[in-house]
Order: sequence, then structure tokens, then C-alpha cells
Amino acid sequence: MTKRIFRAILTVSLAVLLSCLVLIVGVLHGYFETRVERELQSQTVYIGQGVENEGMAYFKNLDFQSRVTWVAADGTVLFDSWEDAAKMENHADRQEIRDALKTGEGRAVRFSKTLSQKTIYYALRLTDGTVLRAADTQYTAWALVVQALQPLALIVLIACVLAGVFASRAARQIVRPLNQIDLTDPSDDGDYYEELTPLLSRIRSQNRQIDHQMRKLRRRQEEFTAITENMGEGFLVLDTRTRVLSHNTAALRLLDAAEPAPETSAYALNREEGFRRCVEEALSGRRSEQLLEKDERCCQVIANPVFQEGHLSGAVLVILDVTEKERREALRREFTANVSHELKTPLTSISGTAEILENGLVKPEDVAHFAGNIHREAGRLIQLVNDIIRLSQLDEGQPAAEWQTCDLYDQSRAALEQVRSAAEGRSVSLELRGSAAPVRAVPRILEEIVFNLCDNAVKYNREGGSVTVTAQLRDGVPTLSVTDTGCGIPPELQERVFERFYRVDKSHSAPGTGLGLSIVKHGAAYLGASVDVESAVDRGSTFTLTFPPLQP
Repeated sequence: MTKRIFRAILTVSLAVLLSCLVLIVGVLHGYFETRVERELQSQTVYIGQGVENEGMAYFKNLDFQSRVTWVAADGTVLFDSWEDAAKMENHADRQEIRDALKTGEGRAVRFSKTLSQKTIYYALRLTDGTVLRAADTQYTAWALVVQALQPLALIVLIACVLAGVFASRAARQIVRPLNQIDLTDPSDDGDYYEELTPLLSRIRSQNRQIDHQMRKLRRRQEEFTAITENMGEGFLVLDTRTRVLSHNTAALRLLDAAEPAPETSAYALNREEGFRRCVEEALSGRRSEQLLEKDERCCQVIANPVFQEGHLSGAVLVILDVTEKERREALRREFTANVSHELKTPLTSISGTAEILENGLVKPEDVAHFAGNIHREAGRLIQLVNDIIRLSQLDEGQPAAEWQTCDLYDQSRAALEQVRSAAEGRSVSLELRGSAAPVRAVPRILEEIVFNLCDNAVKYNREGGSVTVTAQLRDGVPTLSVTDTGCGIPPELQERVFERFYRVDKSHSAPGTGLGLSIVKHGAAYLGASVDVESAVDRGSTFTLTFPPLQP
């Protein structure tokens, strides 16, 4: 405000100064022009009397202050004080000469653009019919200003400085009472302008209203922030130009985006096609849902338009992390497909064999063989159902029996004896290493874990391979490792081998239900142990169980 007042005062001062200068120059120029014309008239009358008395001789001793020209009645120049009369053109067409011949005197003003001058002419007809003319030059107002430019510039500069000083002082004095007003709590006790009293009263009233509204808004903002920041779901509020008006930390985390700057478009947070489509459809007035998949994360984006008074004013986006849900859904579908496959194979075999027996197509001596096939496939079904039931019990944490102190070395020796016949059938050598390694466990679960590890090591081994089981205490920590020389597991599949029914060999050529390692993982978790796998393709695998140390 001070600057505006300063500029206003300075502008007015300079305008008045320039107006005065223009007025003074104009008045003086007009005054001098009238004065020159009068002097020319007096001079012409005086010289005319001398010419009438003495003729051409009068000009010889005359001191000319202005240009004097004597013209005959026909316009011929008889004498000129500046030029040779004989070389001058006829002056009969000059305005002042024509007027003088007609009325007795004539006046004319001619302007020279080149010299920025004007010449004033006065002509007087003498008694003998000739015309005597006097002329004098006068600078134009602009020429006078140019000639006086240096002093005028100095005057204008001094005037500008003085005007600036006085304008600055006046502006500060005018604004000082306004600057002293405390807008947060204006009172009538200050040195204020009387005209500001209604304004100060209104400001006090508005301040009270604003304080009340601000407290209310802060309380709502705190409540809103507390709710949104503690949400696991992402939350975005957009305007019609896709700019982010509000968001929570979860939204940035789920979209893998940085903190947006003010006026940032939502498209800068995520550039996937699904996210863009969600925003576009919501801002066109339609509800939209999209799945965003990136790396191992899966997010569901739900976008709803926001209407105010019947007009679209923006959109609200809710972002849900459905990674676990989608993973479980995928596992459920895969589990259902695997169960169906695993159940269908033995059931098909049993059904086909029973149909053959029912139709009497089997020779009496072959009945035992077909019955054995039915018995074998039924046993496989029973084993599969038992494994599923066992996994379900482990998932639910149902206690199988009392906890006891068991020896990993003894359990390993018993498991190797159980798989020895299968190993001999494939020429796989078995070796047990280590020493006693007591652990606290449920015997039945520990037996299932060790057996499944040894059984898998034999089933997935190569012909003539080897299986080495090592039970020992490493720095007081019981560990059990089972190493085979089989086909190995690719690195990207080593985590998946513990999934139910998952097999690296998709042809299911190896016998078994595909639940062995899943039972190992869940049983180890139940006993508080961890399972690690190290494997290389065509070089074999090593599964290591690490149990909690036995408490004394």
C-alpha cells in the first residue's frame, strides 16, 4: 500500500510539474511571438519613412536587426539585407506582399521543419506603391525546449528527487496508522483514522467467527487424518482436473509413489493403464474397479465419482491390498485342481479295474493281479486323504500328542530303514552321519517330517544316486539335513516346493501325493523349527531342519 501511495503522489507531482512547464513554455512562446511581431511593425514603419525620404541610399548606413526586403509593386525585389536582390525571385505571390498591396499591410508566418523555426513577416505599402517587408525568425516551442534541455533536465531531476522524498515521507505518514492496526485483535485505543472504526468492528467480528470455524476445521481435520492414516487401505481425493486434494500414507505405499507436490496430478502417482482407466471413468461420472499387479503385489482400485449439487466435483479412490487374497484364491484354485487330479487318477484306475472284473473279462488266474491293483490304488487314496487331514490338523494347530524329548539321529535311522526297500529298487545308497541330537517335539509329527524328507530324497533321486542324512548339534542347536544327488530344484521354484500338490516335475511321473514337503513345512512350524533348502539343477538338493535348543 505504501508503494501505491508513493507512486500516486509521485505521479501527481510529476504530472503537475510537467503541466506547469508546458504551460509556461506555451505562454512565453506566445508572448515572445507577439512581441516580435510588434517590433517588426515598428521597425518597418520607421524604415519606411526613411526609404520614402531618401530612397535606396537610406539602406547604406542602416544597421539591420532583422531582414529587410524592398519589393516593387510588380513583385520585383529592389533590395534585400541578406541576399543579392538581382538573384532573388519575384515576390508578387507572397501572402504578406499581396495583402500589403491590397490593404496597406500584410502579415505571414512560415514554418521551417528542417530548422524547427518559424519566420514572422510584416509588410507595409509605401506611398509610392512599393512594399517594405521586415522578417525575423523565432524558434518553435519544441526547439526552445530542446535548446533549454540541459537546464530543464536538471530542474526536472531536482524536482523528481524532491517529489520522491516528499512522496515517500507522505506515504509513510499516511500508512503508519494502518500498519499499526493489529488485525488479530483490533481495538479503538490506537492512533487510527476515525473513518476506520466500522472496518475495525467488522474485523473483530469476523475474527471471532473465523477462530470458531478454524477450531472446528482443525478438529475435523485431526479426526479425518487420524482415521485415514490408520487405514490399511489407500485413500485419494481428486478434483475434476485429476489433481490430488487429499491422500494418506497407505495410498503412497500401495502405489509405490513419493509424496506428491501441491497441484500434482494423480497420473504422476501411478501410470498403469488400469489406474488411469479408473480415474478417467470416475471423472466421467461412472464407478470403476480395476486390479493393479506390479511385481508380487496386487492392489484393487475402487473409484467413485463425487457429485455436489448435481455437478461432478471430483472423485474418491480407495486402494486395497488384495495380494494375500489373490494369492490364496490362486492357491485355492490350484489346490482344487490338484486334488481333483490326484483323486481322479486312482479312482479312474479302480473304476476301470472293477468294471473289467464286473464284466467277467478277467481270467481266474488274473483276478488276484487286478484285485491287487484295486488295493494299491485304494491305499494311495487313503494315503492322500490322510495327508490332507494331517495338513488340516497342522493348519488348525490341533495337538497330535504330548511333547517328548526325541533324538534326531534315532528318528533318521528309523526313516532310512522305512525307505530302504525303495532305495534298493533304484540302486540309491543311504548313509547316516552325525551323532545324538535331542529335541523337544511331538514324536508322530517329527517322524512324519523326517520320513517325508527321506522319502522325497529317494523318489526324486537319479538311478545309482545317494542320500545322506546328517543329525548333529551345531553350537548347541539341533539340526537335521537330508542331501540327495537328484535332479535339483531351480532357484525360482525353491519356495514353491512347499506348496500343496506342487511338483517341479509337472508330468507327475514320480509316485506320491505331492503333499510331503507341505507336511514338512507345516509340521516344522508346529514344532517351532525352520526349514531351509539349497539346491542346484542336476546336482541335487539339501533340506535342513533347525530346531530350538533343548532347554536344560
